[in-house]
Amino acid sequence: MNTNWSAALGLLASSFALNANADVLPANQANSTWFKDAQAKIATKLNQDKSHKAKNVILFIGDGMGVSTLTAARILKGQKLGQLGEEGYLSFETFPYSGLSKTYNVNAQTPDSAGTMTAMMSGVKNDVGVVGLSEEATRGDCSSVAGRELVTALELAEIAGKSTGIISTARITHATPAATYAKSADRNWEDISDMDVANNPERSACEDIASQLVNFEANLEARFNVDVDGIEVAMGGGRRHFLPKDAAFNSADAVSSVEGDRTDNRDLTAEWKSMYPNGVYVMDQSGFDGIDTETTERVFGLFNEAHMAYEADRANDIAGEPSLTEMTETAIKVLNNNTEGFFLMVESGRIDHGHHAGNAYNALEDTIELSEAVAKAVELTSSEDTLIIVTADHSHVFTIAGYPKRGNPILGKVVGVGSDTPATASDGMPYTTLGYTNGRGFMDLGSETDADAGYAEPENAGRHDITNVDTQSPGYHQEATIPLGSETHAGEDVAIHAQGPSAQFVQGVVEQNVIFHVISKAFGFSEKMPSSKQ
Repeated sequence: MNTNWSAALGLLASSFALNANADVLPANQANSTWFKDAQAKIATKLNQDKSHKAKNVILFIGDGMGVSTLTAARILKGQKLGQLGEEGYLSFETFPYSGLSKTYNVNAQTPDSAGTMTAMMSGVKNDVGVVGLSEEATRGDCSSVAGRELVTALELAEIAGKSTGIISTARITHATPAATYAKSADRNWEDISDMDVANNPERSACEDIASQLVNFEANLEARFNVDVDGIEVAMGGGRRHFLPKDAAFNSADAVSSVEGDRTDNRDLTAEWKSMYPNGVYVMDQSGFDGIDTETTERVFGLFNEAHMAYEADRANDIAGEPSLTEMTETAIKVLNNNTEGFFLMVESGRIDHGHHAGNAYNALEDTIELSEAVAKAVELTSSEDTLIIVTADHSHVFTIAGYPKRGNPILGKVVGVGSDTPATASDGMPYTTLGYTNGRGFMDLGSETDADAGYAEPENAGRHDITNVDTQSPGYHQEATIPLGSETHAGEDVAIHAQGPSAQFVQGVVEQNVIFHVISKAFGFSEKMPSSKQ
């Protein structure tokens, strides 16, 4: 071996010996905070529990939470605390294991949530827009469903006697949460009205996603030789998909004149209450706050007729909505009543929507709230028996650029090193650190905390003079290069962070469907899936 290379290896090895640094390294290096922090992180990794078996698994999904979103959110979190920002971490970024997930769908280089979440929940990649079915299914073709149904981690947890839960700040029938429990040839078939059965009578053979959620227990038992007790916790938005298209069924906080969308006259909330008389149905903050987690058997919460509010806009909800952290805490406490353990999926769905609207403020605020929810889950569980995985389904065309100096406001204009004034581009105008490759473009909506308000404004892509614009305000929408009605997903890999039993399998670059197999390994599920009755 080359003498210099051998000496370098010896120096590197000695740097990991906690008491050896002073003998080998210069004092300014050995005593550096950077050096000590990195050394401690390596020591922590070396001491991790290598056991494989988990009693509980919690899967957190930041919808659209790409690496640039993580970076910008951690900086914003730190700056809100009066720090420079770059040196901080989101709660889950301190987990001992991490990797990268390849997010493409079978038929798409840049994916959608139906295909990506199906991969994570079933171990099988499939096509864009198809939920819980293998790649042989055809989007929009009801006849292609039978025989192509996949078994999910949530279903396997049910079969194993564990409690199960689903949380989303999006509609609970949206693609990501739906992929935990539904089998649908089209992610848009959230209720019967979406299926246009009148013009497509063959679709009457398929069940809409909302109905599948309420009938989950019966459907699973019909498919397999099992006896299960159904999903214990389901909380999110999307109430309109569970109610008849009749104003008589409007909830107290209905925004639309007719809240419900269902054209089959079914009130699925009433059906759920009839199936589970010991369960608790809630639709506002007051009802949520009244849940007794020690005695409640199951919870069904629908807190908005559409998606739940952005975290920054939540205070403006008419009837009040719980935060993602609050829902996570309540879910864990209810699910923990089962001594066999539980599986819980938690989605921060509105990160994705903030990006689609071209509004970094809301996307980052919801990412920070996800970090708080993960911290709460860590507080309420033990890494000895609970595997926690935090990842994203896909990323967005969201960029951090422009050479801003350290500590420059992440939502602000670029100010370079050694300067106190915003840098200007070749066109003589200032520009922001954050931006989008495509989308609706620049908007200055001031203190508006609802990113979706931008859809009422005309598209405005291209460069604009933002010299006198407060780009750190909630209603600022970043400039975009390519004009589109909505900003798009991106196709690069996303991060996976994990702690607990089997977390050590989250390393390197993996196909997204490997996440299911990590969960399966942690729970000790048999490689042989249950046999279908059909």
